[in-house]
Amino acid sequence: MQDQPSSASLENAIALQKYGVGQPVRRKEDDTLVRGKGKYTDDFSQPGQAYAWIVRSSHAHGIIRRIDTRAAMAMPGVLGVWTGTDLAAAGYGPFTCGLPLKSRDGTPLMQTNRTALMTDKVRYVGDPVAFVVALTLAQAREAGEAIELDIEPLPAVTDAAEAARPGAPQLYDHIPNNVALDYHYGDAAKIDAAFAGAAHVTKLDIVNTRVAVVSMEPRVALAAWDKASERYTLQVPTQGVSGNRVTLAKILNVPNDKVRILTANVGGSFGMKNVNYPEYICILHAAKILGRPVKWTDERSTSFLSDSQGRAQLMHAELALDADGKFLAVRLEGYGNLGAYITGVAPGPLSLNTGKNLASVYRTPLLGVDIKTVLTNTTLMGAYRGAGRPEANYYMERLIDRAADEMGINRLTLRKRNFIKPAQMPFAAASGVTYDSGDFQGVFDKALEISDHANFAKRKRESRKAGKLRGIAVGCYLEVTAPPSGELGKITFEPDGSVKLTTGTLDYGQGHATPFAQVLSAQLGVPFEKVTLEQNDSDLVRFGNGTGGSRSITATGAAIVEAAALVVAKGKQAAAHLLEAAEGDIEFGGGRFTIAGTDRSIGIMELAQRLREGEVPEGVPETLDVDHATKDTPSTFPNGCHVAEVEIDPDTGVVRIVRYTGISDFGIIVNPMIVEGQLHGGVAQGIGQALMEEVSYDDNGQPITGSFMDYALPRAGDIPPMVVGDHPSPAKSNPLGTKGCGEAGCAGALVVIVNAALDALSEHGITQIDMPLTPERVWRAIQDAKQKAA
Repeated sequence: MQDQPSSASLENAIALQKYGVGQPVRRKEDDTLVRGKGKYTDDFSQPGQAYAWIVRSSHAHGIIRRIDTRAAMAMPGVLGVWTGTDLAAAGYGPFTCGLPLKSRDGTPLMQTNRTALMTDKVRYVGDPVAFVVALTLAQAREAGEAIELDIEPLPAVTDAAEAARPGAPQLYDHIPNNVALDYHYGDAAKIDAAFAGAAHVTKLDIVNTRVAVVSMEPRVALAAWDKASERYTLQVPTQGVSGNRVTLAKILNVPNDKVRILTANVGGSFGMKNVNYPEYICILHAAKILGRPVKWTDERSTSFLSDSQGRAQLMHAELALDADGKFLAVRLEGYGNLGAYITGVAPGPLSLNTGKNLASVYRTPLLGVDIKTVLTNTTLMGAYRGAGRPEANYYMERLIDRAADEMGINRLTLRKRNFIKPAQMPFAAASGVTYDSGDFQGVFDKALEISDHANFAKRKRESRKAGKLRGIAVGCYLEVTAPPSGELGKITFEPDGSVKLTTGTLDYGQGHATPFAQVLSAQLGVPFEKVTLEQNDSDLVRFGNGTGGSRSITATGAAIVEAAALVVAKGKQAAAHLLEAAEGDIEFGGGRFTIAGTDRSIGIMELAQRLREGEVPEGVPETLDVDHATKDTPSTFPNGCHVAEVEIDPDTGVVRIVRYTGISDFGIIVNPMIVEGQLHGGVAQGIGQALMEEVSYDDNGQPITGSFMDYALPRAGDIPPMVVGDHPSPAKSNPLGTKGCGEAGCAGALVVIVNAALDALSEHGITQIDMPLTPERVWRAIQDAKQKAA
């Protein structure tokens, strides 16, 4: 207890400023990860563990006639072989989708009720049908290859539009025309009237390509069973241990407390690892039967088959405008490819999220979305960085550039005429959500200034002298982040003098430990370096909605602020007792509880220690610990404007990004260095999809992009230097004023890269190329244009 501020108090004040909100503090985990000392799931082993190998279908569609496991069972080291019949007898539940989506006729989303191993049919190449557990991985693999599969092939369909046509191969008897959800949003009559009365209508058919997630760390899992407690433990990379425990327990048909999920470092996920997979049920079953831990590690070749993929939409998009270029209505009609099974959140990005994000930053009075989500004989789909947000912004911005060209209006002018103005906030968008903040014109103007847009013509002339085509594009975006959801904010003052924050989000590359510590330090004045983070054990994380939808800093930030206020309230009670003052006279600030009007005070860390070590009378808190969860933290609306310039070599078709600028409104930024890194990563993934990534299948449903020999990813040389900046409008929906940032790079990158390339190619009269803009595809478009002109 101090009668006057000490040198330690001064040091604490300086530290609070150094590590406060808005400071570019280095990530706490970087030293560990950069030195290669991180611990990922495959780094874990348990005594006596065995190894699993999954046997998969080589047919895209077929009837299972026979699975002969006798030879495999007799092989050296084999501990067990199981098929779908065995798992069915164990009574496990199906994998389902919990989204409350309904078709236009009011019927709920059709379920495919996938089982961990197939017993009747296979529906895509890679569909698991059996698994082997052996003493070594080599033995398990060899035995797996000895299993004889008799599968009668059936016709396959991989294209969503084709799958929805009458007469197409049917994946499920109870889902006619393979349409699991016929999603509709909007007032069709009003939208039709707006288009009928429009001075101009722009129409585009757009492909949003299917992409593989290919995270740095493949999926891995280590399962154990404790007979005494009848409890499962699964070490697995996830995006949140609490939510995944609930869904896994449901499939296993056990209470939640009979499942424990542990997650260590995660080498990327981007949505893919946020669901449970058949392999996890398989090894948990084996661990229980064998009474020993069982490990499964995916390989890159099979991850192209087994991991959920993203995007995959075929859209017809239309924009209605009046004679002055004011937007009257926008609508989408098309198909989303679900793959062979519906699990996790797959229909959401393909339908609901696309509609919610289509309006973007523009005053568009009417919005219509009609999307059929369709089952095909392909790998299952899921959330992929942005999950419908980049797709929707891509359609809107492509329409705007085309409309400007068709109407003879400058592309920048057309956007300016339709921006929502700050004075119109809060703005009820046609998408059904209400934007609380944003200065879209200000973000736009800053992007033009920073990118030196005014001098583009000079740079274009220089490129022409070098024999290159140069193009530029300016594109805006707005994202509706994850829907309202609660989050855990548990604060524990530990005996060793540290302060542990427990929350249900999970860091799989975002760097949570640092910004969360910055927020907690700012709220309570506790030393930044004393704050630790617990997110990785479902036994400790009692509640949480995980990381996804750019929600972490908003949801956990709100939980920290609310929990910190409860800590202060308890602290005032305790400080009043120790300082022998009335509780109403206790003030808190800078990490100290002070008697108002005096210099008598006690620091929060000392107070926590005193409470641990001494007895307190009834009515005085025994600790400062708080176990608190928020209710529903609302969505936020991050937005921005990106500018890209590309050069195209007409002789080779190679597209090179030569300048890139991104100006963002992420509200209050807790750690600008981390946010900049998130933006860079998102742009890099956008570059990949725009220029080179595409999952492809042949006519029989065989994947033809099943390795890095066939599936291209951007390398360091493909990523341009980026100039980034911010023009924030603090969110009014959460106490920190933050907005999400994790997915924004993708949303901004897709459209400006494609539109910049089309701008460059406009010299040849080329107005449409779908992603990816590979050299062959661009070169062929140039050659075709030359032949037409000749």
